[in-house]
Amino acid sequence: MMEKVKTVKKQNILAQNLSSRKTKYIVGTVLLSGIGIALPRIFHVLAGASSGATFLPMHIAVLIAALVFGALSSSVVAVSSVIASFLLTQMPNLARLPYMLIELIIYAVMLSVLNKKFNSYVSFLVTIVLGRILYGAVLFLVVDILSLPSYGISLIESVKIGLPGIALQLICVPFIAKQIKKGIQLDD
Repeated sequence: MMEKVKTVKKQNILAQNLSSRKTKYIVGTVLLSGIGIALPRIFHVLAGASSGATFLPMHIAVLIAALVFGALSSSVVAVSSVIASFLLTQMPNLARLPYMLIELIIYAVMLSVLNKKFNSYVSFLVTIVLGRILYGAVLFLVVDILSLPSYGISLIESVKIGLPGIALQLICVPFIAKQIKKGIQLDD
């Protein structure tokens, strides 16, 4: 009888630990980091090597993390996705890696902050516009003021090429984030 009671108590403790807010954040961040690594590979295999610049698949996991878990989680997803992807696939290439890190961290933090004040669609639209402006300012600072190489990065060109990805994100990311929030019940 005592063994059954101990077993039930252990199961209850395990269930409580797995359903805790902190565990949900950690597991969600790890899963979204994995998605941030896998999704670009899937796009590259299905749509070709240039599909990353067009569909911005690495952004998707970061943006979902920002809407669901906030700035810290989405920044971790950004950094881990970019670095792990580079180590596993050499994409983004080494020259582009720091710029990609900066871009994704800008979006992670900005969307997380704005999402606390506005609904996810408004925060997302503002993040797309202000995030690109801020990223452009960073590029200007790095390339023009510090005279570091740009490696062919053009803000205007990246926006033009990335319009399908931005549209895809606008349609999917807030909806997916809402479903995840509802499914994992973070407010518990």
